Amino acid sequence: MWCQGFSVRLNLIGASNILAFSEHRNACPPVSLLILPSERPSPLPQIQHAFEASPSETSALLARRQEEVKKVFQRGWTSYKQNAWLSDELAPMTGTSKDTFGGWGATLVDSLDTLWIMGLKAEFEEAVTAAVSIDFNPAKASLETINVFETTIRYLGGFLSAYDLTECKDARLLDKAVELGDMIYASFDTPNRMPVTRWSPQKAVKGTNQYPAKEGIIAEVASSSMELTRLSQLTGDMRWFDAIQRITNVLDKQQNKTKLPGLWPVGCSPLSADFTNDSTFNLGAMADSAYEYLPKMYALLGGTQAAFQYGRLYRNAMDTAMQYLFFRPMVPDNADILISGETNAQDPSSASLDAEGQHLTCYLGGTLALGGRLLSNETHIEIGRKLTDGCIWTYQNTPTGLMPEIFRMEACKSPFNCKFDFKQWISDHGSQHIGFTLVRDGHYRLRPEAIESVFYLYRITGDRKLQDTAWEMFQAIEKHTHTDLANASLRDVMQPELGNEDSMESFWFGETLKYFYLIFSEPDLISLDEFVFNTEAHPFRIPRP
Repeated sequence: MWCQGFSVRLNLIGASNILAFSEHRNACPPVSLLILPSERPSPLPQIQHAFEASPSETSALLARRQEEVKKVFQRGWTSYKQNAWLSDELAPMTGTSKDTFGGWGATLVDSLDTLWIMGLKAEFEEAVTAAVSIDFNPAKASLETINVFETTIRYLGGFLSAYDLTECKDARLLDKAVELGDMIYASFDTPNRMPVTRWSPQKAVKGTNQYPAKEGIIAEVASSSMELTRLSQLTGDMRWFDAIQRITNVLDKQQNKTKLPGLWPVGCSPLSADFTNDSTFNLGAMADSAYEYLPKMYALLGGTQAAFQYGRLYRNAMDTAMQYLFFRPMVPDNADILISGETNAQDPSSASLDAEGQHLTCYLGGTLALGGRLLSNETHIEIGRKLTDGCIWTYQNTPTGLMPEIFRMEACKSPFNCKFDFKQWISDHGSQHIGFTLVRDGHYRLRPEAIESVFYLYRITGDRKLQDTAWEMFQAIEKHTHTDLANASLRDVMQPELGNEDSMESFWFGETLKYFYLIFSEPDLISLDEFVFNTEAHPFRIPRP
């Protein structure tokens, strides 16, 4: 039954016809709001390695590499401005525009902090002026339904990060974040306070009740915690923190009631607030950021009592993942690496590992290294390094030097004794792609997850060899994705002759090139001791004691 009380109809006001979400009264208001911790943040452990000054020749080399990354960004940014300004995406081969995320300029907003980080201040000011003029009236959105998760991580995250980075604290950026936050908050206006993840602007305008979906995925339901928490921290308005904390509390109650206690399955039921019934578990597609945000929320909440909940959820999840998801693959050079796979289970005793890797799981190395440093767990840092090395291996052992989207490998029976048998491999799998039993999706979509973890491991361990690895990755990406205008997804990393696709998602500017730029920067540029990145690589400032 729908909630009784306030009208859910949203009024159109003002000359610009903008939906007055700030004046919207909930149909299903919470009796009281859960609030941010009142105690001052506690000092966090030092996250970044204590770097010493680089020799002059090393500094010069890194500066040249950083400049090359910047040039690739500038070339693509100029093409976006000339051909797709204020559209969501540039089609990098034809030069046309695409509106895939509401038509609100996803690439523009996703790139604000990248412009600032790269020192492109004139371009940043121009972009901010354009971004704050975007009309986020959902009635004018280009899509029938809005993906609330994508809107949160790209748009809200982009405005919050730009506000956090600028010295002047441009109020226009925070105002725009609040405008978006009010719209996003309306999607939580349901009887059980679970969000409508595919929210209809037209229904909102008409006053039609919208319910959470019967079937959903955990990443979309449980991945707004950083953005909504940061918005509450900056404004003092607890509505947003309340919205996401209620979901976290449900996850907490159900973490040990799933078919693999410690992990939540990919599928869930927002309508019944049930995160236990599905039997498929992975840390990649459709689940990733729900896990990624656990240690990051610990950092964002500054080690307070509220942060401990996220730390505990993170530890429990990773304990189970290490047992049931991470595997050492059999590879020709016998490298001691890890890949995160997928498990199906009705209970722990029936768990069955599918040794399928995804580019999307490559964030895990960085997440474990960060969580290990925050919670003083060296094992997590070691596991994070092996997972990162696994992603590096899959880059370095394809014809293009790029990692496929989805692939299968052969899991070692023991992580301690895994000697490669070449004759047996040829007999079982053939000689086409040694090390891979199958490449199910050979695309390289300009994704950031691998360089993200390489960046984290470099900043946390100080291993400068990772900078050379990053440069090799960057060169391979530029070689195989370069177009006359920008960069385009590659159809098949195993068969580069198949060419490219006319696609360049906003995360190419917002994430991938940002991480490449930062790994060659001085370590104090966006220090991990001062900022924590959301899943779209937007850095939020960590509250200080």
